[in-house]
Amino acid sequence: MIGKINNFNCKPLLILITFALIATSFIFNNFFFIGVFILSFFVSLLATKNGLAIIRKLNLLQNIRTEGPSNHYKKSDTPTMGGVFLIIPFLIFLLIITINLGSLKLLLLLLTIFGFFITGFLDDYLSIRNKKNTGLKTKEKFILQSVISIIFISLAYEKNLISPLITVSDSWGINMNIFILPISFLVLVGISNSVNLTDGLDGLAAGCSGIIFYGLGTEILMKEQQELFVFSILCFSMSGVCLGFLKYNSYPAKIFMGDTGSLSIGAILASIALLTNSVFTLSIFSGMFIIESLSVIIQVGFFKITKKFFHRGKRIFLMAPLHHHFELKGVKEQKIVENFWKINILLVILGIVLKINL
Repeated sequence: MIGKINNFNCKPLLILITFALIATSFIFNNFFFIGVFILSFFVSLLATKNGLAIIRKLNLLQNIRTEGPSNHYKKSDTPTMGGVFLIIPFLIFLLIITINLGSLKLLLLLLTIFGFFITGFLDDYLSIRNKKNTGLKTKEKFILQSVISIIFISLAYEKNLISPLITVSDSWGINMNIFILPISFLVLVGISNSVNLTDGLDGLAAGCSGIIFYGLGTEILMKEQQELFVFSILCFSMSGVCLGFLKYNSYPAKIFMGDTGSLSIGAILASIALLTNSVFTLSIFSGMFIIESLSVIIQVGFFKITKKFFHRGKRIFLMAPLHHHFELKGVKEQKIVENFWKINILLVILGIVLKINL
């Protein structure tokens, strides 16, 4: 049985999502979705392929952090900042749609993504310039993320673009009232950083993101609200973009997305979920990202508590985030990534089934 699932890599994932999207297009009687997905896939594929030469020419190469797994040292000098080739095509596509529709929601989405993109870009650039795996300081990065998030949430809430009612199903919701503001902040900053933490193995974040964007786009369609139609298109576009990049990012990676890509991807997922009232479903779809983030919080918290009481810090995991724990357990990188993808597929199925049945 194990031998039969050993080859679940980039190509089978692409085929699976393509067939799933064909089914979605058929069910909703609109094949524009699969067209956008395929076009975005090839744009990302070609942009990444041609961008590799530019990155090598500019000598934008990855620095591996010394506290990470020792087997990652071989990845040193791999081209990085590949997120430029994911996010810029998407931002151009979003800009064109925003200009044509004149939507305030889309304008806020565009500016927010651009803000996270610049934050990630600065972090990657400083890391390369400093020749070590630290660009912006943690505090600096958090401040930038916080400022962008607060501006987005404040404007969206003021214009009634974020609903205080977190919808669980068509007949069940939780009214958070003013507490929707801190929850929105937690979702936007939290998901962005969670994707960033997950981006530690070849193809892990890109593959999971491609799966989640498909799920989120489908869930938004299920709301049957015409004004949200465009957000499904954007999700399916990002799914194609992530999978196009995955061709060169899967093991062994020829390019890394860097914070430029991971912070932006998280911001896109979170901001679209907030604007379409899909926060509950996103929390299920993004389970792997959330678990990765929680593993870091648990590890750091447990270490600090045990150090305070026992004068010697103890760890629950061999290393955090969780994917590094499995690496140090001896599980091959490709197998960790494949299993995380499979779990993420099951989470998307779970989220959609709950949406239908609750």
